[in-house]
Amino acid sequence: MARQVTAFSNATVKRLRSLRDKKARREEGLFLAEGLRIIAEARDSGRLPEIIAFSSEGAKHPLAAEIIAATEAAGGEAIETTADILSKMSGKDNPQMLLAAYRQPETDLNSIDRSTSPIWIVAQALRDPGNIGTILRTGDAVGAGGLILVDDCADPFSVEAVRASMGAVFTQAIATASWPDFLVWLHFEDSQLVGTSLKATTDYLQADYYPPCFLLIGNEQQGLPESYEAECDLLVKIPMAGRADSLNAAVAAAVMAFSVKASWRN
Repeated sequence: MARQVTAFSNATVKRLRSLRDKKARREEGLFLAEGLRIIAEARDSGRLPEIIAFSSEGAKHPLAAEIIAATEAAGGEAIETTADILSKMSGKDNPQMLLAAYRQPETDLNSIDRSTSPIWIVAQALRDPGNIGTILRTGDAVGAGGLILVDDCADPFSVEAVRASMGAVFTQAIATASWPDFLVWLHFEDSQLVGTSLKATTDYLQADYYPPCFLLIGNEQQGLPESYEAECDLLVKIPMAGRADSLNAAVAAAVMAFSVKASWRN
């Protein structure tokens, strides 16, 4: 049976609330996910939370009740609480009626199996967690294997990134690595590293892509460093018809990913 919790001083409430902080997430090895849609996506991907918190209203949905019961059956903790406490834990004024904590997956680069997909996305020094979550969502939509984060990127398990991923944080492999370590790993097997650059002369729609293709997306402000561009097997340009000189990083990732997949249909 789920425990009823009505005090902000409750240890589980404090623990879940702390997971909004990156340091606490690292120490606990847990991260938060909010809302029935994302929590159901996790369940469908074979993941149940270690802790699930919900309001009495949230537990009325048959799918929510099923996930709560499955969490308890698997040895997880379930607590019924108030909307005010859910708001404190999530950091939102209008919280979802379900909030869950999941064990963070292994993010070592060597855990990535590149044979599982012909296309992967690599992000370099992305600072916006919303962009990271959106890229994860794009990866899921295009059938990518996952997202590799190189250099100092925002935390893919932050509340903002998980929310923006719309559940793709559970369907996409995620790895973190330094640029030198990534290059060693990449060249261990045959692959194609594709970067976008304003200086490139090849149109992204006229390029030849081959699997496994790793799409390299640069930092939101600076783009890719020249030394990183030099390591690419192929540099392409997305022409801009208006006054803007480039696309948002997450949008560029989506344009490139779907273009690569479309080129293989011919």
